[in-house]
Amino acid sequence: MTPLNWKLAARAEKMNPSVLREILKVTERPGIISLAGGLPSPKTFPIQAFADACAEVLHNDGQAALQYAASEGYGPLRQAVADMLPWNVDPAQVLITTGSQQGLDLVAKVLLDPGSTVLVETPTYLGALQAFGPMEPVPVSVASDDEGVIVDDLVAKARDARFVYLLPNFQNPTGRTMTEARRAAVSEAAARAGLPIVEDNPYGELWFDEAPPLPLTARNPEGCIYLGSFSKVLAPGLRLGFLVAPKAVYPKLLQAKQAVDLHTPIFTQRMVSSVMKDNFLDRHVPTIRALYKRQRDAMVAALQREMKGLDVKFNVPAGGMFLWLRMPEGIDTVALLPKAVERNVAFVPGAPFYAGQGDPRTMRLSFVTANVEEIDIAIAALAQTLREELALLGERKLAPEPV
Repeated sequence: MTPLNWKLAARAEKMNPSVLREILKVTERPGIISLAGGLPSPKTFPIQAFADACAEVLHNDGQAALQYAASEGYGPLRQAVADMLPWNVDPAQVLITTGSQQGLDLVAKVLLDPGSTVLVETPTYLGALQAFGPMEPVPVSVASDDEGVIVDDLVAKARDARFVYLLPNFQNPTGRTMTEARRAAVSEAAARAGLPIVEDNPYGELWFDEAPPLPLTARNPEGCIYLGSFSKVLAPGLRLGFLVAPKAVYPKLLQAKQAVDLHTPIFTQRMVSSVMKDNFLDRHVPTIRALYKRQRDAMVAALQREMKGLDVKFNVPAGGMFLWLRMPEGIDTVALLPKAVERNVAFVPGAPFYAGQGDPRTMRLSFVTANVEEIDIAIAALAQTLREELALLGERKLAPEPV
C-alpha cells in the first residue's frame, strides 16, 4: 500500500510543543520535587463538596445535566459569574469556556489575522503565546517593570495592534502585580489609543494580605475582554473558565466556540453552580490563601538562606503561585535544568516566556504544590546545582586560551 503523504496546513507547521508540558513529563520521575508546573495544590480541592453536588445534580435534573446544552453556558452559572465580578456585568456578556485557555484560543481566532500585531508583557504567559500562535500574528513585547507594562512603550507600539494581552494580578510567570497607579495609566492610554485590552485573571483571588486593585476591565468594560477561571479556586480538572466580552464582539466569540466544542460540559457547569451556592467560595478560598502564603514564606526563607552570596535576584509576590528568579551572569537555566533534575528538583526555565529574545538567566518556581519540607530540600538542591555550575564557569574563565 502506498503511504499517504499528509500535507499539513501552514499554521500546523508553525505549532510547537508546550515547553511546560514537556518539562512536566520530567517531573513524573519518582523522587523528583517539582517546583515547575503551575498546578494548584490538590490539598485545596473540595472533594466532598463536589461529591455532594454531583449527587444533587443527578438527583434533581440528571437528564438535563447529561444532555446537550446552550453554547453560552448554564444560565445560573453565568449569573453567578456576573454577580462575583466587581463591576456591573450583564450575564448575557458571560461566555462559559472549557478552561480559560479556551478563552485565549477564541480571542485569537476572532481578533487575529496572519501578520497582525499583538502586544504582550515582558515576559508573558507561555500558554497565551501558544494559543495565539496558530493564527500567525506577530507578538511584540512591551517593556515592563515590577509594576507591569511601561505606558510610554505601550503607547509607542499601540498603532495597528489588535490588542494588548495583560495579566495584572500575580502574573504568570513573574508573580508581579500591576499597581493602582499603573492600572489607571494603562487603562487611560489604551482607551485613548483605541487599543483593546485582553485581561487574564486566573490568580486574582489568591491574594495573601490584601486584595489587588480593581481589574482593568472594570475601568473600561467596552474596551476589554476579561478572562477568568475556576481552576485555581476549585480544581483544574474541571476545565471550567469564562470570559466577559463587550456586546460588539461577544457574538463572534460565541460562534467560534460553537465550532470548537458546541458547549462546555453542562454536567460540570451544573456541579460548579451547585457548589458555589451559599457563598461557598467566600469560605473556601481563604483556606487556599493561607496555605499558599505559608508555602511562599517557606520558599522565600529557603532562597534567602541557601542562595546567600550567589547573586541570585528574586521577587516576593503578594499572591498567586510563582516566584521569578534571575541567576548570575553566565548561567543558562535551560542548561541548568537537567543538572538540577539529577539532584531531584525541577523548575521552568524563563526564556520561553518571552515573545522576543528571552533572558536565559531567568527561571520560574512554583511554591504551591510542594510542602514546606520539600521546598527546603528542593531549594537546597537547586543552590548546590548553581554553585557547581558557577565553579565550572570559573574554571572555564581561568583555563588558558588554546594556542
